[in-house]
This record gives sequence, structure tokens and C-alpha cells, in this order.
Amino acid sequence: MTDDTLIRHYDGGQDLIARAHVLLREAGKDLDRLTIDDLVGLDEFHVRGREATLSLAQRLALRGGERVLDVGSGIGGPARRLATLAAVEVVGIDLTPAFVDLANEFSRLTGLADRVRFRAADALALPFADASFDVVWTQHVQMNIADKDRFCAEMFRVVRPGGRLALYDILQGPGGDVVYPTPWASVPELSRLATPAVYRASVERAGFAIESWDDVTEAASIWAAKRYASPPPPNAATVARLLGARNAAGAANIPRNLAERRIALVEAIARRPRAA
Repeated sequence: MTDDTLIRHYDGGQDLIARAHVLLREAGKDLDRLTIDDLVGLDEFHVRGREATLSLAQRLALRGGERVLDVGSGIGGPARRLATLAAVEVVGIDLTPAFVDLANEFSRLTGLADRVRFRAADALALPFADASFDVVWTQHVQMNIADKDRFCAEMFRVVRPGGRLALYDILQGPGGDVVYPTPWASVPELSRLATPAVYRASVERAGFAIESWDDVTEAASIWAAKRYASPPPPNAATVARLLGARNAAGAANIPRNLAERRIALVEAIARRPRAA
């Protein structure tokens, strides 16, 4: 699998900025007075959406003034939410240039471009100096990454001693093989799921000390069942409409994969120990 293959899976070769503008106008949003709440359903494409971001942010309990790196930031919903919950600076990186461009556009439209910005980069080679962030945040990213050790080592490298890692991830569940397509993989070859135990071991091998590690699969399963039982209005600005039929087809398998425990969801906080 090449980076280009993965990028094509996510962006579908579309002009996402133009498409997003159309969807927001159809949903009755004023692009000159856009708020982050206008983007709910569109810019947090992970299981449990904004609920998951708020839950992880509550565990993190940002005080304000921190510098946060969002690894695999997508189109920036969680980063913008963090910046409004606490006075923090957020830098997001994503492998998909079209996501980065749209994320920066949404930050501009919501008046957050001075505090929340994004750039295209590889999570396995983060373009930042050692110990340059107070917090590293990542949601639903490592499912496409085979080298979990390197992924975790890079996050450890860029967080300062005493700084924290906040993660929320889809992992391999005990219920059998995942049913594809999924939002992160149209075919099994794109997926690199690990079990919770294997992923936790990678986090710890990188040097992090686990402070909390919780299975939230049941909450995710309840959310998914309700979400797909009551679809949004046809003119709503949603991830499925933004990214197209392939994403919608993958998302439709999420409730089954969760209900049958083919996937597991983990929410965790870890810390880089201070030097002795």
C-alpha cells in the first residue's frame, strides 16, 4: 500500500472545499458567520463524533496555554473544538492534502485560523522538533498504519517530558474478522488493525506511562445503532455527503462491526515521564 493509494481512498479525487461550501449552503448555513457548531456532522468523522471528542477532552482537562499536536487531524473538527474549550494552540497534520486544505478553510471561516492550523505530513516522520508539544492528540488514525511502534515513538519524541498523549482508536475486536468496507478501508488490504493489547504495548514501548485505558466499545455501539436508525435530514451537511458513496458504504458497516465486537474502541491518556 502506498501513501497515494491511501490518499485516494480518503479524498476520492474531489474538490472538497467547493463541495463543502455547497453542502453548507444547502443546509442553510451562512459561510460569513460560520461557527464550529455549524460543522457538527461534517468535520468529526470518527465513531461517536463530537461526543467522543468531548469525552477525550474531559479526560485531558486542558488548563489553557498548552501547545497541542493533532496527529491525523482530518478536516479539523476536534482541533477546533479543543481550541474553543481551552485557550490552546493546535497544530494538525494529516496525510491527505485535500483534508488539510479544507481544515484550514474551515478554521478561516470560523475565525480560528490564528490558533488552529494544519499541514500535510506523515505521522511516521513528524516534521517537528523533539519535545515541542505539551499534548499529542490522535483519533482514529493508526488503523491504516502497520508500524505501530514507529507511530508511537514519533508521538513520544515530539511531546515534552511531563506532556501527555490522548488517544481514541478503533482496534481489532474479539468477534472475528472485520466486515469491509469500512470508513478507513474500502478493502481489507488498506486496514492495519491491532488488538488493544498489541497497541497498548506499542504505546508503552515508546516510553509512555499509561494513566487511563478504557474500552468504550459499548458506548460506541449504542451511539452507532441510534445514529443509523435515525439518519440526518437529506440536506444536512454530513461526512457521507462530503466524501461520497464509498464512505457511506463503509460507515454503514460500523454498527454491525461494533455490535458483533469485530472492532473495539479504546479511549486513553498516557504521559511521557519527566527526566529522572
